[in-house]
Amino acid sequence: MDTPLALLPLSSALNILSSDLFEEGLKLSKASPRKRIILPMHKSSDASMHRMLNFLQPGSYIRPHNHSTSNKTESVIVIKGSIQFFTFFEDGTIDNKCIIGGASKNFGVDIEPDVYHAFFALEEDTVVFESKPGPYDKETDKLFAEWSPAEGTEDALFYMEMLREWEIEKEA
Repeated sequence: MDTPLALLPLSSALNILSSDLFEEGLKLSKASPRKRIILPMHKSSDASMHRMLNFLQPGSYIRPHNHSTSNKTESVIVIKGSIQFFTFFEDGTIDNKCIIGGASKNFGVDIEPDVYHAFFALEEDTVVFESKPGPYDKETDKLFAEWSPAEGTEDALFYMEMLREWEIEKEA
C-alpha cells in the first residue's frame, strides 16, 4: 500500500477493502500508543453518513460516551476478533454487557443516541466496522461520561481492569 493508512480517508468512488488494508491497519494499531487506528471510509467530516474501520488491540480504552448532543444512532459490527461491549446507566453502573464476535452468536449492536456505551478488544487484531450519521463535529460528536476516567490516564487503566474483573466475577 503506497499511502499510509493514517493519511486516508479512502478517496475513489469505489474502494476495495482488502486483506492488505487489514494488515496495514492492524500493523499501525499495534504501533499506536492508543492501541487502535481508525480508517474513515467517508470522504469528509461533512459527509451525511460516516463509516469507518476501527483496528483494535487489547488494552485500547474507548471511554464511555453517548451521542446525545449530536442525536446520532451508531452501529458497531465486529468483522474480525471480538469485543466486550457495555452500556451504562446515567450514574455509571453497568446496564448491559455482551461479547460481540469470536465464538459469540452476537456480531454487532445498534445504539440509540442517549445510551452511554464503551467497548474493548478481547483478542489481538480485532477489526470493527462502525457507522453513524454525519457530519462530524469534534465538539458535539461525543459526550464523555463524567464518571469515567479520561483516556491516557492511569485511572483509565484501573477502570478497564475493573470492567474485566466485573466480567470474571459475574460470569464465573
